[in-house]
Amino acid sequence: MTQRRERDSEEEEEEEERDITGNMRSLTTPLQSKHWHPTAQNNLKKSESNNLYSYPLQFNVNNSNNPLSRKVKPISCFASENTNQPILKESKPPLVVVGSANADIYVEIDRLPKEGETISAKTGQTLAGGKGANQAVCGGKLSYPTFFIGQVGEDAHGKLITEALENGGVYLDHLTTVSNAPTGHAVVMLQSDGQNSIIIVGGANMSCWPENLADEDLEIVRNAGIVLLQREIPDFVNIQVAKAARKAHVPVILDAGGVDSPIPLELLRFVEILSPNETELARITKMPTESFNQISKAVEKCYEMGVNEVLVKLGSNGSALFTKGEEPLQQPIIKAAKVVDTTGAGDTFTSAFAVALVEGKSKKECLRFAAAAASLCVQVKGAIPSMPEKKAVFNLLQSV
Repeated sequence: MTQRRERDSEEEEEEEERDITGNMRSLTTPLQSKHWHPTAQNNLKKSESNNLYSYPLQFNVNNSNNPLSRKVKPISCFASENTNQPILKESKPPLVVVGSANADIYVEIDRLPKEGETISAKTGQTLAGGKGANQAVCGGKLSYPTFFIGQVGEDAHGKLITEALENGGVYLDHLTTVSNAPTGHAVVMLQSDGQNSIIIVGGANMSCWPENLADEDLEIVRNAGIVLLQREIPDFVNIQVAKAARKAHVPVILDAGGVDSPIPLELLRFVEILSPNETELARITKMPTESFNQISKAVEKCYEMGVNEVLVKLGSNGSALFTKGEEPLQQPIIKAAKVVDTTGAGDTFTSAFAVALVEGKSKKECLRFAAAAASLCVQVKGAIPSMPEKKAVFNLLQSV
């Protein structure tokens, strides 16, 4: 009798997983029917945020094994004078970005140094960045309600990033300050042609995460319109988020940028769209990606790994969206008047695509909208400072 009950339980779990997978494969745009009830006040507190959502909590949090000190940074960013702050509406389940926040230390150079060589930089400055923070600010500046789940340290870099996020109109109820690690940072070597090379120091992005994410963090994920992930935070965090989103029928886009270790298959099976550039696609699949035909074959490998849609960023060759069983959609770049800095262009593209998708635009329209946003991004130095306003994107689209 006990064995029969165990078999019945296993069959029910398998049937549930098949139902979830089937629903996600048929999903072309995020669900708009979620009952998401924001309060009238924008300045939300952690203790208040549980009243926002109608879905019951499904995860039990046990942080007793985590001795690290964690606290929510006090937030005063939601003042009415912040013109970039998005207006929340029930019809707009939010964009939720879970990922990294870095202080980008820029050095402008004519060329990269050779081995053993010391060269002088023209200038140097520190700006807010990190793939997660970049994508969150992009969503906020595109006037879409955007939440950021991430970590910064108790240092000047953490303050710099927090101010950049709040000025970009991002809701910071789920940003955590940790006392046991410094804010992540990156050294960006910017060459005169706008190309860059980057070295990342993970800091708080890669450490001090609790073994189990807080219920309130997973709750905002379950009630999102779409979730964006990258690979500059630990895989186990991404897996928890993606799994919670999948169970709630919320699509997940995984930007493949970040650490170069293999992507866990457990993560990929919960991802709706994988978004690499051609270099990342080659690394993931161990296949060449020097031509469109080679890229198409590499995408087939991604299908075998469990992903049904692959959004490939192709630099100067534009982008392409591959959907299993369909012809790929190609989008050429929208040429920029002048390329100043390509840092953050891929993050802008991915986030703008997500915003257009959650707003119900067709996939072809999403690609074009994202191309326009990326074109504006590369014309300004810095990652977060270069994120375009929605009006500017629309104006560019009308002019081309």
